[in-house]
Amino acid sequence: MDPINIEIVILEPLEKVWNYMHDPKHITKWNFIQDNWYCPRASNDFRVGGRFEARMEAKNHSFGYDIVGVYDEIIPHQFVQYTLFDGRKVEVYFNKIDDNTTQVRQIFDLEFRNSREMQRNTWYNILNNFHKYVENN
Repeated sequence: MDPINIEIVILEPLEKVWNYMHDPKHITKWNFIQDNWYCPRASNDFRVGGRFEARMEAKNHSFGYDIVGVYDEIIPHQFVQYTLFDGRKVEVYFNKIDDNTTQVRQIFDLEFRNSREMQRNTWYNILNNFHKYVENN
């Protein structure tokens, strides 16, 4: 199956976007699917071979899961590739459009339990939460 490609433009400088994407104190503020979800904890050993983990949970505690992975490649302020615990690959590209505008593009492998549309919507919702958080903080 072909990977899914999503992107968003954030009206903030590349340095800020990069830092907010990888700092656990920020990850807990944006890494969730919908407003009735949250991210109670995150850890990030941001280096090649380093492990990251973030918990996503419904606010009513009816459901939750951990996102766990290992970094395969990091090019500062440009590119990150990681492998999720189930073997799927994710690539994240950071493109400085101008001094106050950054494009973030994610390409990710599909898992087989959920539809392509559901997975695309889930990943896009998380990226859009990130976008809103960065622009408003």
